[in-house]
Amino acid sequence: MTTYILGISAYYHDSAAALVQDGVILAAAQEERFTRKKHDHCFPRQAVSYCLEAAEISLTEVDHVVYSEKPLVKFERLLETYLSYAPRGLRSFVAAMPVWMKEKLYLKRLLKTELAALGQCSAADLPQLLFSEHHQAHAASAFFPSPFKRAAVLCLDGVGEWATTSVWLGEGNALTPQWQMDFPHSLGLLYSAFTYYTGFKVNSGEYKLMGLAPYGEPRYVQTIRDNLLDLKEDGTFRLNMKYFDYAAGLTMTNRQFDVLFGGPPRTPESPLTRRVMDIARSIQDVTEEIILRLARAVYCDMKTDALCLAGGVALNCVANGRLLREGPFHDIWIQPAAGDAGGAVGAALAVWHQHLNKQRETYGGDSMRGAYLGPSYPQDKICSYLESIDAPYQKMPEGELLENVAELLEQEKIIGWFQGRMEYGPRALGNRSILGDARSVRMQSMMNQKIKYRESFRPFAPSVLEEDAADYFELDRPSPYMLLVAAVKPAIRKPAVKARDQSFDIEKLAEPRSDIPAVTHVDYTARVHTVNEAANPLYYRLLRAFKARTGCGMLVNTSFNVRGEPIVCRPEEAYRCFMRTEMDYLVLENLLLDKRDQPVWREKDGGKKEFAPD
Repeated sequence: MTTYILGISAYYHDSAAALVQDGVILAAAQEERFTRKKHDHCFPRQAVSYCLEAAEISLTEVDHVVYSEKPLVKFERLLETYLSYAPRGLRSFVAAMPVWMKEKLYLKRLLKTELAALGQCSAADLPQLLFSEHHQAHAASAFFPSPFKRAAVLCLDGVGEWATTSVWLGEGNALTPQWQMDFPHSLGLLYSAFTYYTGFKVNSGEYKLMGLAPYGEPRYVQTIRDNLLDLKEDGTFRLNMKYFDYAAGLTMTNRQFDVLFGGPPRTPESPLTRRVMDIARSIQDVTEEIILRLARAVYCDMKTDALCLAGGVALNCVANGRLLREGPFHDIWIQPAAGDAGGAVGAALAVWHQHLNKQRETYGGDSMRGAYLGPSYPQDKICSYLESIDAPYQKMPEGELLENVAELLEQEKIIGWFQGRMEYGPRALGNRSILGDARSVRMQSMMNQKIKYRESFRPFAPSVLEEDAADYFELDRPSPYMLLVAAVKPAIRKPAVKARDQSFDIEKLAEPRSDIPAVTHVDYTARVHTVNEAANPLYYRLLRAFKARTGCGMLVNTSFNVRGEPIVCRPEEAYRCFMRTEMDYLVLENLLLDKRDQPVWREKDGGKKEFAPD
């Protein structure tokens, strides 16, 4: 008899839903992709509906619904925190309590109400509702889909109920907790504090801080080590909370933090100074050192060669690359939706393997299906939509399409690429992507300024044929989820021309640093996405077609969206993004659209003002 388990993550940030059938992940998606509200935290009504439609079942045919957190335990933590900081935490307490008293404290009732409305049924007809611990969901999302039979599991995020760092042993279908660090001592919140201080948005801009770090020098590392945290050899630490306000106040840092680092937080969107770059570099270096120490301690304790990672900090691909190069583990696997969205998958798998005690099989590869777990759209419906808005297109056989697109890319055209099932997690992996020629010296600046409408320092990732990756990067294994940063091979590097002195200006860094300048960061690294034919046949064949023309089996791959907007989900959103930016061509399945042939688009601002800064 078939068993369906629906996992839900919601009400904090990055709401999502995932459906597991007999231990197999059928579908998963973030709510933001449907509502078009980045990091949407609301009940994932549309994501749940999609998952049920993908399985062709109704909600009443689901056996278990599981939520990826235990709200009463979280409420206990909030109360204890406010009491321990009283009276300083009064403002934060007063701000938080109405939401808790109205909704979150009665989350079970709220979930049942939402599910009954969605399923058009009574509460009595709903599936059994279960609750997973937050870090248990993270750990399950990391280990159960991994290719390992036995592995250590390290979860690092801001905070769940109490845990901020947790270590688990995964073996077969068992996931056993080993130890944890608790709030307020959190690596995720430490990094977010610096995200806030450097003028980026918390729970959104952490990847900007990571991308900015190579432009700076680690001048503040000792300041951080001496004042902000007491770091032990095993990677555990305690934060000096006199510098932070997140436990009891309404901001991440306070005035003492400002004094320590020589001024108030950077105003968002203001110019980036050398000091801000140095601060970014310093906290990145400290973060990497903490992760390396934790990994070494876990390795000594667990005596296993494999490590699985999840939690928002696991999206720090620079730290992941260093962990792979310098850490003790032979192999690591990172959940592609490592943040809170991935908790939906983890909670569902935890029910299957732990609550129902179902056995787990590994087949040499992971079971995330390349993260292609979102919706796809039939070509006939895409044609109907385009015809309804009088948008001209050419329909081509696959071979002709790939040859045409490869030729356009060689001509430095920028292509919107929309095919197959949408990716789950924050990375575009060749199904909802914007593509360009990695060899072009103009491509990085063109994409940032004319397509993405974002900061000029932001790097782009390469998609490279898996078998060719070692020709370009110091990487000895696949990186299918774009979660590892690797060094560009010295043989294809170009020496830096401009000295990094006090007159250093971030805009001067457009100089080519390798034979693949569009994807080579200032420190000669790249966030690598390897592509194989089994995971994504059409995208793989496009890379092959481009290589046949140019000798280079690599493309720039950035997510199909503009700044502040979620990655596109539907063909309508892809077309809208195409028309509101300076993309040259759009591919929707086997349809090719030329911007020059399209009807006049009415929005004159290019979409730059509609979305809030990310």
